[in-house]
Amino acid sequence: MPSQPAESAPLAPTPLLAPRVAWAMLLALISGFALSQAFRTITAIIATGLRAEFGLSAQALGAFAGAFAFAFGGMQLFMGVGIDLYGVRRTLLVAFPLTIVGSLLSALAPGYGTVLLGQVLIGVGCAPAFLVCTVFIARYFPPGRFAMVSGVAMGIGGLGMLFTGTPLAWLVQHSSWRAGFGLLAGLATAAWLLIWWKVHEPAQPLHAAPVQRESWGTAVRGFGALFLLPHTAGIMLLALTTYAAFLTLRGLWLGPLLIERHGYSLVASGNVAFLTSLVSLFTPAWFGRLDPGPAHRRRWITGFTVLLCGLFLAIGALHQEWLDVGGAIAVGLLSGYMVLQYADVRSSYPAAMTGRAMAVFTMALFLGVALMQWITGLAASLATARGADPYTAVMLTIAGLLAVGVASFRLLPAPPAQ
Repeated sequence: MPSQPAESAPLAPTPLLAPRVAWAMLLALISGFALSQAFRTITAIIATGLRAEFGLSAQALGAFAGAFAFAFGGMQLFMGVGIDLYGVRRTLLVAFPLTIVGSLLSALAPGYGTVLLGQVLIGVGCAPAFLVCTVFIARYFPPGRFAMVSGVAMGIGGLGMLFTGTPLAWLVQHSSWRAGFGLLAGLATAAWLLIWWKVHEPAQPLHAAPVQRESWGTAVRGFGALFLLPHTAGIMLLALTTYAAFLTLRGLWLGPLLIERHGYSLVASGNVAFLTSLVSLFTPAWFGRLDPGPAHRRRWITGFTVLLCGLFLAIGALHQEWLDVGGAIAVGLLSGYMVLQYADVRSSYPAAMTGRAMAVFTMALFLGVALMQWITGLAASLATARGADPYTAVMLTIAGLLAVGVASFRLLPAPPAQ
């Protein structure tokens, strides 16, 4: 998902890259994003093994899944400033090794506390993975292709979620959840080496005016200006719920739902996760091409969010196998409209604030994932204690949070007409 670096003043003109070179570098960066997609959705497949080995409650499982998103989201501001001060390449190469360390720690974890620490390290290491892609697109691709290229990047990056479908389910079923983390550590190492080899940002041309860099303190304080704008609240409150709804289903509850509600095997539930991920690869680019522009985009975002809310209500209330499977796949199809939220952010702020707005927006997305995964874990535990179906509680909670988000988006002040 998309934009510019975290700057307080417009950047000096950025030298253009040849299209073939720009795409080659972007694909290398997307490899890191794909790994972050795999890590953020791994819980749906390893949940059963974790619960069996460490005796976890639903609430503890929700905290485990949310630890990645909390660390990922909480680091967005700092990663945005780091990209502005040190560049895309150096920021990612310094942070991403924590992903490898966290994966190995998780694979060897003797207890729940250690594997939870592994999730935090992985979340911090993956924190710049998507932001560097959006910054790179904003710098080196034509502005008119922003939504389309961002959608393509999101789609290709979604290949990481395919791995945490059938392939990971097969591996876990024939080995253990620890083997999944071990394999992801190897793939993360390969992605880091690819980025080190391929990604080299052009030097500033000699004729360009020198740009005075901010200090870290000044750059971080500058984010406060975003929250003085009245339209920021509605945008960010919706951001807390939309991607969180998709990832809470796909990345946490889909496997347990199908296994415990309908008696699916781990591989069978992995097949549904695979299909959900597969359809989600293509829809961001499709929605990016259909982007209606600022005049109608916010109405589209509202309508698709209401539809998403209805899907979760139906899954929670009706308890039908065909609906649980088909609804999950429909959520994957619909998830692509979230690229319109990035385009909305880009058009809602002046150019000098675009990078900061994107960093704060991405932070809201993933703090929302952490919050929703924790809240749904709590809802599932409370429902179980009262003898109710935990998955009904989970899905209705997601629907309720989506309703609050979309109401905030529509009723709070909108950005001024562009």
